[in-house]
Amino acid sequence: MNRISAFKGLGYLISAMSVLLLGAVSLQAAQESKLLMACLAVGVATSILGMCLRWHSHRLDQRSQDAS
Repeated sequence: MNRISAFKGLGYLISAMSVLLLGAVSLQAAQESKLLMACLAVGVATSILGMCLRWHSHRLDQRSQDAS
């Protein structure tokens, strides 16, 4: 893995950590409503899933470039 890929991966990891931290801060307020709690959980999960998919897409691009 080259340096650019390593930095991208680190950036996605930091973004995922920030989503978790922001979710933790919002947790107390969200506990007052089942709908808010569901929205918070789905929002955190989809945000992290999106970052994982972008990272996976980047790695696939890197592999196809390396193969060429």
